[in-house]
Amino acid sequence: MEETESPLDPKEEIFGTIADKRVTAAIIAGDDGILSGTAAAAAQAEESGLAVEGMLEEGSEIKKGDEIARFSGSPAQVALAEEYLIGLLAKPSGVATAAAGFVKVAGKKPKIVCIAWSKMPPAQQEAVRRAITSGGAACSIAADPCVYLDKNAIEMLGGIKESIEAISSQAAASTIVVQLSGTSSSIIKEAVEAAECGAGILFVDTGVPLDFMEAAFELERAGMRKKVKIAFGGDLDLKEVRSIKKDKFGIEIIAIGSAIADAPLLDMHLEIVAIEDGAGESAAG
Repeated sequence: MEETESPLDPKEEIFGTIADKRVTAAIIAGDDGILSGTAAAAAQAEESGLAVEGMLEEGSEIKKGDEIARFSGSPAQVALAEEYLIGLLAKPSGVATAAAGFVKVAGKKPKIVCIAWSKMPPAQQEAVRRAITSGGAACSIAADPCVYLDKNAIEMLGGIKESIEAISSQAAASTIVVQLSGTSSSIIKEAVEAAECGAGILFVDTGVPLDFMEAAFELERAGMRKKVKIAFGGDLDLKEVRSIKKDKFGIEIIAIGSAIADAPLLDMHLEIVAIEDGAGESAAG
């Protein structure tokens, strides 16, 4: 069987006549935001044969027009870098920027968390988690050690009381987080039952502010409000967070979903800084 030559990479073919040139390029911010994804971008650049001459740190605040990273390589390498390096930076930076926006509105209290990363494909989860924390938010409702009882686990175990009893061996050294959805009974009854059974955080995951307000009022009336923290979640936006922050019940945690995890890419683009010929003389800049 006759052997055939492997086809040339399109970019290698396109830039074949200037393959001996050395190109220096920079990634420039097209908007204000928070930078994320730097470790993955730097590693990929080096793996691709690019020389990274500078890159801002993870979590850096950037302004439109700022230079995010500078690197050099062959024309084909730089052309490819425009695709994959910006891809590794733009999405995480969009997530970090969105997270930072919610954190700024919330101030010191309530705490902003985003746990929607857990529903993403495994390959994306680490980048999104890092971006969330780079934006100043948290990736979980409670710090470890904690035990999270979601509504499905509660349903399978027979109820809130039964679920907490089922994890009694772990409960002593852990914060118990109970998701309240109003499926087994009213949110108010679920909140009181969870507090009575030793839950430390009640996660009202309905997206309806009235639900956490009524739960907080009933817990206050029953003398249990100081025993627990209340988390509230849903597809909330900045306006709703501002409103909740003013609420007299003072919930401790707000869980934001798609507004952070599905935030749009932060705008950035590549610019050519210099092109050097074989003698190292600048051909453009």
